[in-house]
Amino acid sequence: MQIKSQRLNFRKYNDGDFDYLFSLLSDPETVRYIGEGQTRDRVGTQQFLERIYHTYNVGKDMGLMVLQDKDNNQPIGHAGLVPQTINGVDEIEIGYWISREHWGKGYATEAATALRDYGCKNLGKERYISLIQPENMASIKVAGKLGMSLEKEIELRGQKVQIYSTYIV
Repeated sequence: MQIKSQRLNFRKYNDGDFDYLFSLLSDPETVRYIGEGQTRDRVGTQQFLERIYHTYNVGKDMGLMVLQDKDNNQPIGHAGLVPQTINGVDEIEIGYWISREHWGKGYATEAATALRDYGCKNLGKERYISLIQPENMASIKVAGKLGMSLEKEIELRGQKVQIYSTYIV
């Protein structure tokens, strides 16, 4: 089954998406609240793409996917159900990044809602999280719209990160 929303198609990354992924990872504003907040060069982008491919091996519905505008097939960001291990516990993160030129158009909320609904219907998981740095107010708002609430703050790979979670029964 393919994940989609009103305005977006989701599709798995392929090698032809390298330049688009590089455009996301090399934009300082886009990555400001991602990981260490550092841009990546082409080598770092290739390593990131390899990690995305690795998550596809965890399950057919797992990993970041390119978000495409249904009207013109242009990529506008990426999102996915991302396997995470937090303090020894396996979790599923609803992750989303939107290209800067598409900020403020509701795409993150739309993509995250589609992922939550898809996961609920097709994966049988009751718990979903989002890992958000405390300063990332836009992502905190998206998490709130998904019915997520702040569970706790942890340090993850040297960064303070808040875990927002929701249980779907």
